[in-house]
Amino acid sequence: MNPAWYLRRLQRMEPSELAGRVNDQVLHLLWRITPPDIARRASARLAPGPGRPRLKPLPLPAPHAPQQAAERLIQSADRILAGQWRIFARDHGALGERPDWFVDIRSGKRAPAGMHAFAVPYRDETAVGNIKYIWEPSRHHHLTVLAAAYYLTSDERYARRAAEHLVSWWRENPFPRGPHWISGIELGVRLISWAWVRQLLQNWPEAAALFENNDLFLTQLYAHQYWLSQFPSRGSSANNHLIAEAAGQFVAACVFPFFQDSARWREQSAGTLAHEAVAQTLACGSNSELATDYHGFVLELLLAAAVQGQSSGHPLGDAVWTTMCRMSDVIAAMLDDRGHPPRQGDGDDGIGLLLDDHAGNRWLGLLATGARLFGDLPWWPKSPEPDLRSFVLTDGIEARAIAGRPKRRPHLLEGAGQAFLIDSGSAVWCRCDHGPHGFGRIAAHAHADALSLECRIGGVEIFADPGTYCYHGDPRWRAYFRSTLAHNTLCLSARDQSVSGGPFLWTRHAQSRLVAASGLDDRDADASWVAEHSGYRDEAGVVHRRSVQLQRQAARLIVTDTVLANEGLAVPASLSWHLGPDVECRLEGHRAQLAWPGGRGELDLPAALSWMPYRGDETMPAGWYSPSFDLKVPATTLIGSGTLTGGQNLVTELRWFSDPARS
Repeated sequence: MNPAWYLRRLQRMEPSELAGRVNDQVLHLLWRITPPDIARRASARLAPGPGRPRLKPLPLPAPHAPQQAAERLIQSADRILAGQWRIFARDHGALGERPDWFVDIRSGKRAPAGMHAFAVPYRDETAVGNIKYIWEPSRHHHLTVLAAAYYLTSDERYARRAAEHLVSWWRENPFPRGPHWISGIELGVRLISWAWVRQLLQNWPEAAALFENNDLFLTQLYAHQYWLSQFPSRGSSANNHLIAEAAGQFVAACVFPFFQDSARWREQSAGTLAHEAVAQTLACGSNSELATDYHGFVLELLLAAAVQGQSSGHPLGDAVWTTMCRMSDVIAAMLDDRGHPPRQGDGDDGIGLLLDDHAGNRWLGLLATGARLFGDLPWWPKSPEPDLRSFVLTDGIEARAIAGRPKRRPHLLEGAGQAFLIDSGSAVWCRCDHGPHGFGRIAAHAHADALSLECRIGGVEIFADPGTYCYHGDPRWRAYFRSTLAHNTLCLSARDQSVSGGPFLWTRHAQSRLVAASGLDDRDADASWVAEHSGYRDEAGVVHRRSVQLQRQAARLIVTDTVLANEGLAVPASLSWHLGPDVECRLEGHRAQLAWPGGRGELDLPAALSWMPYRGDETMPAGWYSPSFDLKVPATTLIGSGTLTGGQNLVTELRWFSDPARS
C-alpha cells in the first residue's frame, strides 16, 4: 500500500485503536528481533502431571447421516485422497501425499516459508502470489471432510491422510515463520478445524498419539492460542475477523484444556463472543457488515463455538444463542424459492466449519441446524434433511425456545435496510436496498450499491448483483465489482456514491433512507418501495430517489429513478441493468427481449438515455458476473447514458411470461 492509503486508514481510526496498533507494531518488531521460545513456553505452561485436564470432545452420536449427504461427503473425501481439492475457482494440484502449503496455484508463485511472518509482503502479489490462495488450504477444511468420512465409515485411509497433512503442516510452519502466522482469522478458523478433526477421529486408535500425546501438536496449539491472545483484531478492523479469532480460541480451549492459560483464554474469548455477537448483529438479525456471505460465515463460527461450549460445560450466554436464532430467522426470510440468498456486498466463500461436501447449499444446511436448535417457524421454507454438520452439532442439545421471533415472514428488515417484494404464486423475488453502507468506520466489505436491487423469477437471476470476484492483486477488477456502475442503480457524474480509499476502505459513505413501503405482506395487492440516498449531495444538493412497484396480478416490475436537484441543474448519468448469466438478451432501441430457462420477458428502458449492451467487455469493463470468488463469467449488462435534470423521471418496466418450452 502507498503512503496515501496509510494516511487515509489512520484517519478512520479512533485514538484507542491507534494506540493499540502502535503496541502491536512494537511487539511485531520485538518478535522479529527475538521470537518467543514457543516450544519451551508451551511445555512450561502445560498443566502439571496427573492433574492435567483431559481432552473434552463432543459426545458424538453413532455415525449416521442422510444417505445422499453421506454419499456426497465420501465422494468428496475420495477426491481428496486422489489429491483433488477445489480452492475458489481452481483445483489445487498440490495437496496430495506431499502437500505444498506455500504455493499460490493461481500464479505458481510460492510465499517465503522461512521469513518472519510480519516481514512477509503478503499484499504484494508479484512477490508472494495471491495470499488468499495460499491461506485457504491451511484453514484445513479438507481435513475436516476427511475426518468426517472416517467418522461415517471407520476407513483408516481417511484418518491417515488427515494425520499426514497435519504433521506436514505442523513441521513446515514453525511459529512465527511464513505466511500462515500473519492473520488472526486464519489461526482462529484453523483451530476450529483441528478441534473437529480430533473429535471426528475420537474412535481412531492413533488419534491421541497424533494430538494430545504429541509435543509437535501441543507446541502448535499453544502457539496459535498465544498469538491470538497477543494480537486481537482492533477497532475499525474488528469485524468478522474478531469473531473468528474468538471462536477459534474458545473452541480450542474447550476441547484441548491442557494449559495453565486455557481457562483464562476460554473466559476471555467467551466474553468477546458474547459482546461481538450482539455488536455485529443488527436488531433485525442481519449481520452488520451487510455482506450476505459473511452472515453465513459468522453464524457458522458462532454455532461451532456455542455447541462446543454447551457440550463441554462452559456454555456461552443467552445473548449468543438469541443472536444465532435471529440470524437463522433472517436466512429463512431472505432466501428465494430455490434456497439462494441475496448477493449483497463482498463474498469470499469463507467457511466456518465444513463437515460436508462443500458444493452443497450452506444456507439450507444452516436452516436445518437452526430448525433443530430453535425450531422452524410455520413461514420458514421447508427444511431439508439435516446435513452431517447439523446432525453432529445438534445431537443431544435440547432445542431452545427463543422469545420474540417473527410470527410471519418479514419482508422488511429495518436495520439492514432490505425490502423484499415477493410474489410466491409466480416465484418472483425482488430485493431492494436502502440500508447503511457497511459496518463501522471503514465498511470494509461494502459495495457502492445504495438503492440497488436484485430480481429473480423461478430462482433465475434476471436483474443480478454481479458479485465480488477478487480482493487482492487485481485493483482494477476490485474497483469495478465494488462500484456503483457494477450494480443495478443510478450512477451520477461518472463516480461512485461512496468514496473508496482502498480495497477494504471507504472514506465517505452514502446515507440511505426508506421513504415508504406498502403491500409487502399482502399477496393480493401490489407491493411498493420508495427510498433515497444522498451519496451525491455534494453535487449541488443532488439526491437519488427510487421507487419500485411489483404488480403481482399484471406480472410487472416498474422501477422509477428520480434525481432531486436544484432546478436547471444538468447531471451526467448512467443507469445499469445487470442481467443474470442465464438470461439471453436482444436489445432493439429502448426495448430488450429477454429469455431464460422457464420464462421470457420484455424490458422497456428509459428513452431519455442512450442504451448499449456489454458482454464480457475487458476494456470498459462491463458485462461480467462472478458466481464465486476468483471466477467471473460473461453476462449481459445494459447501460444507459445521458444527462438528467432535476425532477426528471427514468422509468424501467420489466414484464414476464412463462415459457414451458424453455424449461
